[in-house]
Amino acid sequence: MDSKFYENNRAKLSKYIGKGEMAVLFSGKAPKKLGDESYRFTPLRNFYYLTGIDRQSFIYIIYRAESGIRDIILIEPYDEVEAKWTGAAMLPDEVIRISGIENIGYNNEFKSVLDNIVNENGINKIYMDIEDNAKTPEGMSEMEYNTFREKYNIENIHDVFGELRLVKEDCEAEYIRKAISITKDGIYAMMRNAKAGMYEYEIEAHFDYELKRQGVRDFAFTSIVAAGHNGTVLHYSENNTRTAENDLVLCDVGAQYKYYNGDITRTFPVSGKFTERQKQIYNIVLEGQQLVIDSVKPGIEFKRLNEILKEYYAVKLREIGLITSDEEVSRYYYHGVSHSLGLETHDIGRRKEGLIRKGMIFTVEPGLYIAEENIGIRIEDNVMVTDTGCIVLSADIIKSVEDIEGFMAGNKND
Repeated sequence: MDSKFYENNRAKLSKYIGKGEMAVLFSGKAPKKLGDESYRFTPLRNFYYLTGIDRQSFIYIIYRAESGIRDIILIEPYDEVEAKWTGAAMLPDEVIRISGIENIGYNNEFKSVLDNIVNENGINKIYMDIEDNAKTPEGMSEMEYNTFREKYNIENIHDVFGELRLVKEDCEAEYIRKAISITKDGIYAMMRNAKAGMYEYEIEAHFDYELKRQGVRDFAFTSIVAAGHNGTVLHYSENNTRTAENDLVLCDVGAQYKYYNGDITRTFPVSGKFTERQKQIYNIVLEGQQLVIDSVKPGIEFKRLNEILKEYYAVKLREIGLITSDEEVSRYYYHGVSHSLGLETHDIGRRKEGLIRKGMIFTVEPGLYIAEENIGIRIEDNVMVTDTGCIVLSADIIKSVEDIEGFMAGNKND
């Protein structure tokens, strides 16, 4: 992204910061794994949304002074010894180039910098980013936060970011498109190589290899590669079961590109051919997905999409004798049809989804899960809302019965 993107995001945030107020955001720190080893670092997304910086232990401060909005970013001091072990710290010139923030300080001076800003500008409220169900902001221990709270008047700003990030800019959409494109290649690699008798993790390995081959550093989420009965378990991720001849394989997967995510599900027969019953259920799900996609447009309620799907299922599942009352739909479909997508797979802003707006990007993922028949089917695409409807960003990933069988037949005969 160009630094102008982050400057624009900071300008949006500044409208929520009044006289005598400031916001403090942390980039985060990789949690400890074992001994002297830590998990891979990934930046806290609201910090990244404002700065474009993906380094640990940085702090961004924005406040309203008498002369207007001012800000500063606190970075790690250069440490020659540490540089030999883990690499050099990011230097001020690079921080300025990426973020467009010209006022630079150092994170070991955080408390004194904060006190000076508070005292010089009459700050009486500090906004901090505290995620749902969290006790403290990421980047502060509970003890540090409690001490901080004793000294300052703290208010949570997390929901503001839900509003800011809900509608995507074109540059964000392009990153999501790229993540989807890489995800497509990974899905095709799984379909191309899947054979009955393989373990789920063997199929998954083809997805992993394709993403790594294209330089993906992190996945959007833990991959779900679920065969047979496992496909009826929504968040199954053990991926350690051997596939059988007539199994369907439900693959809910996503690549991450420059911290933006794709989230795609495809369900295919491991042997390359759907049974008649599988085909029947699959086509109901596929038709339901298209009905929801056709219903997407600005101004309708986000939650209405799920209602449309359930109303459709109530009719179709009666027709095939699977249910006798509307209430029974929940026995075979028990999740929402859509969630926002962006810097997080289940993107921030759930309480802001309300009415659908132009520029929103979200999933459309109907499913049917018939545990007694070992049939689990989900079909998931990613859409972006336009003036009058939506664009399916993942439209070129095959999903019809005929296309899947044709693709797999061609590759089985290689």
